[in-house]
Amino acid sequence: MERDLVKIEKIGRASSFDVYSSRIELRRLNIDVNNVESLTLSDKKKAELTSYMRVFTRPLMEYVYGSQDMQVSDVSDIIQLFANPNREEALRNLRTMADRLDIGLTEIPQFLEEYGDIFLSLAYFKKCLDEIVPEVEKFLNWMSEIRASAEIKRDPRQIKTLDEISRDLTDISTSITGRFESFDNRSKDFWSDINAETFRSIRELIASHHITIGGVLCGLAVKMNLWKSRFARGGGGPNRRLEFVKSEILPGLSHIKALEQSARTSGV
Repeated sequence: MERDLVKIEKIGRASSFDVYSSRIELRRLNIDVNNVESLTLSDKKKAELTSYMRVFTRPLMEYVYGSQDMQVSDVSDIIQLFANPNREEALRNLRTMADRLDIGLTEIPQFLEEYGDIFLSLAYFKKCLDEIVPEVEKFLNWMSEIRASAEIKRDPRQIKTLDEISRDLTDISTSITGRFESFDNRSKDFWSDINAETFRSIRELIASHHITIGGVLCGLAVKMNLWKSRFARGGGGPNRRLEFVKSEILPGLSHIKALEQSARTSGV
């Protein structure tokens, strides 16, 4: 029991409990997470991510089949498709890919699974980001309306607090969005120069950002969800809004910002 409590306390300090961050935190505690169904995305969630995954499966299809018109819903379809390529050109391209990755042709399905896993994580986080950023923008507009109050205008300290919160939320949203753009560019670089080193590099890069991405998105989601539940119809007087911003948005915001800055300084 004591050993379990120590582990629970360590896990409890995690910034996010999404599937990918949880797997990393549990591995750090020497807990086996392989083949644990509850630590994988559900089939329903994978289906939701189909449109996001196409961004990463399209260059793969173009490389092997010279076309992006092949009908696939996820990477498992691609693995099945590539297991029995139906064109001589596709087979030649698969052999070329295997040579560049320094693996055997029979290891291509394993590579595709790994490729699918790493970019599935990116698709999952990207969907979360696309849902949260518009909410942050709405919140910033809602918060800016507090300035219209004559009482707030006369208080420089309150104006400064609002400015700092607005700046921090904007910086966080801009920075994490930029990270995803960088990931997209790195994945394009991989397909322009396929080799084992570039794939290993992008795989390790994305995996190393799981903790910070999960933490930042989780922190923003918690705050935006609370805002929507407290002010479901919008509105709210200036003083009520200000009290909410100071009591619910400000606390912990510095931690979210520090997480994002730590990722930024580590480089993408």
